[in-house]
Amino acid sequence: MAEALSKEPIQERIKDLPGWSTDGRKIERSYTIRHIPGAAFVAHIAVIQDELGHHSDATLSCRGVHVSISSSDLGGYVAEHDVEPARRIESAAGAHSAQ
Repeated sequence: MAEALSKEPIQERIKDLPGWSTDGRKIERSYTIRHIPGAAFVAHIAVIQDELGHHSDATLSCRGVHVSISSSDLGGYVAEHDVEPARRIESAAGAHSAQ
């Protein structure tokens, strides 16, 4: 089973992901994006999550998308394997003009 990371190791792992932050319990980012392109971005996030077998939260609003990643098997804390979905989501954001 994966082990939960403390806040400092999480920050080290996401330092090259612009806009991503942690409170020690999750890693998250909000993107500015219009509603319809945002819906397409959320669908893309769902595909990424499915490919990785990791289902984080992606919330669509009228002017943005908010993503929050943690491990439910660790009681909602962050593990090493939570960073890869963030990297893949960040990489996909540009194709949707999400900022």
